[in-house]
Amino acid sequence: MWNMTQLEYGTLARRANQIKDELRQGVRRPYKEVIDVFQGDLHKAGMKPLTFVRQVNLDLYTLCKLITFPLSKDVRVALFHRFLQRVFTRRLSTAAICHLMQDRGPRRSWGDVLEGNILNVLVNREASPRTGVLIPVPCHNKTVLSIMQLGAVAVPYYLSEEQGWALQVEELQRALESAKGVCNPVALYIINPGNPSQKSVQEVIRFAWEKRLFLLVDEVYQDCVYGENCEFVSYKRTLSEMGPPFSGTVELASFHSVSKSFSGEYVCGLRAGYVELVNLDPAVMKYIHTLFSKDSCETVLGQIALDLMMDPPKPGDPSYLLYKQVGPENFHEVVNSLPGFSCSPIEGGLFAFPRLHLTPKAIQKAKELGLQPDTFYCTRLLEEGGVFTGPGWEYGQKEGTYHIRFCIAVPQDVMEELLRRLSSFHMTFMKDFS
Repeated sequence: MWNMTQLEYGTLARRANQIKDELRQGVRRPYKEVIDVFQGDLHKAGMKPLTFVRQVNLDLYTLCKLITFPLSKDVRVALFHRFLQRVFTRRLSTAAICHLMQDRGPRRSWGDVLEGNILNVLVNREASPRTGVLIPVPCHNKTVLSIMQLGAVAVPYYLSEEQGWALQVEELQRALESAKGVCNPVALYIINPGNPSQKSVQEVIRFAWEKRLFLLVDEVYQDCVYGENCEFVSYKRTLSEMGPPFSGTVELASFHSVSKSFSGEYVCGLRAGYVELVNLDPAVMKYIHTLFSKDSCETVLGQIALDLMMDPPKPGDPSYLLYKQVGPENFHEVVNSLPGFSCSPIEGGLFAFPRLHLTPKAIQKAKELGLQPDTFYCTRLLEEGGVFTGPGWEYGQKEGTYHIRFCIAVPQDVMEELLRRLSSFHMTFMKDFS
């Protein structure tokens, strides 16, 4: 099962903040600022907030800059439409949710659209053996901690790095077998670093049907698919198109949010999201309604940001070109040109997870310092190159492999500087530890 012992989470973040303070105080380093691509905070990494979202949100709903500068026609229309419809109700536009969900299959009633953490419903704290949840490797450590804090067991299954982080049913079967005698797996959590194929999605749905597993599908990157000839593949839509017996029996939760979408509102006060539930028993749905209604709703600004995410400017709208300026830069070709690095083509999502082939000398030095080898690399990269990244072990990786994790949704000039610093540092590092 998942091992979270000796977690070094936060150590790099504290050092990065110290370096930032030192730079502000005039301490001389080979760089003038830290490039922060650690957590996926797009704005901290240099991405500017979406103008369309900020104009509609902050210029109307905070009523502070309503007439300070000209607004385009579509911004004014969206601005007043949302004001009249939602500023007094504090409720998200269900019509907008359903509009976005067309990419995920047939529309559902508003009663099937809920905000909250479905894990609270699935995990039985009193059960023996304990509830198990199958989770991918790599996977964000906060997801693992959330599962464990609920009293459940995180059962890892490994994505195939050699096949672009594909999910293979054979590996799901292995993970399920590993849970025997340890826990009772009831759910399968899915979030791919890339974009899954239609065939892969169908195979996973069949597996979930056969093993009676609840599908928890994190589809927050549905608008961040940019590989050549790639398009978003929805689990919900695929489930519907597969027909009986799958379409009417496989239980599924599909998630989306403004913090991890192209909006990038990670820690900027506009956090909101939703989960759509499919094929749940009506009695269970009634219980979920009662449970979730106890929680306070999202902030007004967060709900409006979510509404805008689901109904963005369209081609031909005055704000469309400015809105479409947002987009990640693919960097795997540059990384693959560096000795000791390998990175699968990036077809979707906001992160790259390149593999780092460290020399025995570097691994030994890390052990002498009491650090994981990829943490050692990230520490040196931060100190000497001013690039703040995440070590792969914090997200899970196969034994004997090492990775680093980058947020790639940054402006082009920031990405160019990041790659310049990474290349320079890496060549020196590999030479020092050859």
